[in-house]
Amino acid sequence: MINITEIDRSQALRYMGYRDSTVNDGAFKACLDECEKRLLACIRPRFIYRYFPIEWETFTLKGCTLPLTGKDIREHLSGCRGAVLMAVTIGGEADRLIRQLEREDAAKALIADAMASTAAEQAADGAEKIIIAELGCQLGGEKYYTWRFSPGYGDFPLDVQKNLLTAVDAPRKIGLCAESSNMLSPVKSVTAVIGVSDEPVPNKRRGCAVCAMREKCAFRTKGDHCGN
Repeated sequence: MINITEIDRSQALRYMGYRDSTVNDGAFKACLDECEKRLLACIRPRFIYRYFPIEWETFTLKGCTLPLTGKDIREHLSGCRGAVLMAVTIGGEADRLIRQLEREDAAKALIADAMASTAAEQAADGAEKIIIAELGCQLGGEKYYTWRFSPGYGDFPLDVQKNLLTAVDAPRKIGLCAESSNMLSPVKSVTAVIGVSDEPVPNKRRGCAVCAMREKCAFRTKGDHCGN
């Protein structure tokens, strides 16, 4: 179970374009406090996952129809024995709150949207910790894990969303679906592939240096980074 008791305000501010996490404006802080309180009251973090061994001769996941398309996902899983498919959502109430605020107060809607995105990432972080702990027991021995690699990242196509969700039974288990546009519903959700290896994952496979989005990243244009 994932329990979010507070939203990472510094990360939410970064999503809003603030490089300084210090908030001195009283009215703005009050808006932050209100939006955080309303979000925490309505979010319901849930997740589902499955582990699949990798068949390297065909570069497929055994027992899974998710296509591993693109050189970036192959590089991401290089050296791994298997992969975890995970799906996480904070629930549809967050989407409804944002839509309500869009009608009432555009500034609060922007704040709530950034905070909800942050909460979804926090939920994914929490889910990942639980998954790693459970897999350690199931697979035995010390295992090493890659960072989360999501559909739409690099040349891993966004249109694999539905396959990934089906593979973990997310529509039925946690109510997370993909629309015809491949957008997740509820919106504030995360899907990802995590590689599982018997050997340490090289540091070079993390961060901006190998990120396919490095030339388009809004964080990097401001001299910042996303935290991965």
